[in-house]
Amino acid sequence: MPPCLFVFLCQTTAESLTMRLVIAFLLSALLPVSLSRRDPLGWLYGPRAQSYYPASLRADASAAECPEECDCPPSFPVAMYCDGRGLTAMPTISSRIKYLYLQNNAITAIPDATLANATSLVWLMMHHNQLASDAIGKEVFSKLGTLERLYLQHNNLSSIPPSLPRTLRDLRIDHNKIEKVNGDLEGMDNLTILYLHDNALTDIGSSLKPLKSLTLLDISGNKLTKVPDGLPEHLHQLYLESNSIDSLPDGFLGGFTQLQYVRMAHNQLTDKGIPPHAFNVTGLVELDLSFNKLERIPTVSSTLQHLYLQANQIKEFTLGSFCGVVDVTNFSKLRTLRLEGNEISREDIPSESTLCLRQASTIEI
Repeated sequence: MPPCLFVFLCQTTAESLTMRLVIAFLLSALLPVSLSRRDPLGWLYGPRAQSYYPASLRADASAAECPEECDCPPSFPVAMYCDGRGLTAMPTISSRIKYLYLQNNAITAIPDATLANATSLVWLMMHHNQLASDAIGKEVFSKLGTLERLYLQHNNLSSIPPSLPRTLRDLRIDHNKIEKVNGDLEGMDNLTILYLHDNALTDIGSSLKPLKSLTLLDISGNKLTKVPDGLPEHLHQLYLESNSIDSLPDGFLGGFTQLQYVRMAHNQLTDKGIPPHAFNVTGLVELDLSFNKLERIPTVSSTLQHLYLQANQIKEFTLGSFCGVVDVTNFSKLRTLRLEGNEISREDIPSESTLCLRQASTIEI
């Protein structure tokens, strides 16, 4: 082989070796960078990826803590849904759970230890079960320092559970067998909604007066024969339907500065039992006195908007019940007036009513 050919081969080999060394050097410099970069497929294995898979395929802690008889959706990990599962006993509850749904089951008891670990609960829904008062631990609710809503309606309770947390805002304990309300709600300064209707209450005295934040009180469907004394003064809504109340105390509504809705249908109220101007208070928006024994229309405030008087014994349409003076400048803001089921007809409405009741859109007789 000619010498020049050997020289060419030698040069080519040297250049190839040099190029390989350069490539190796560059690769060694780039390799740490590429290794330090995030795996472009890493999202398949990270925590965010777990939300793409059903709970049955996940092996994370939240799925492991969820009882088999309940659902703990990955998209809402602080909630546990055990409603309508035919449960007869309380399931195990993780400390992470804030919203617990146990309604529509057949649970009969809540032992003290049941909620010992559930200290983060905000909502506890246990309506439509078979709970009895003597089967609820005396301290079962005492450690629930963040609980705001407690639903216990449609059970077999004979008393309000003791040691309720003072953080409660909404307590629904209607459709039970409760006969008394003593000091069970003492210190409940945050309670704004209280449903006690459809129980067996005969008198609640002044037990509710300390509830300074209460705005809605429903004690209809009980066995009350009089309006309870000392109701909270900041009420917005007061429901007393379906009792046996036949009279109202003097100044019945005078102590309420924010009351807007009063419902007293299905009682035994008579004209004699209603003090003059009992309902002539500003601020009242709706008054329901239907299904009583009234023979005349009571005097109401000109600012009242909805008045329900159906199914009484009213014999006369008295325009003065709505307007003290009937002229162009004085008129009622009444929008709805229900008078059907009484002893008057549309012909009994005086012609001046077009001035007094000019804003009324519904007058049923």
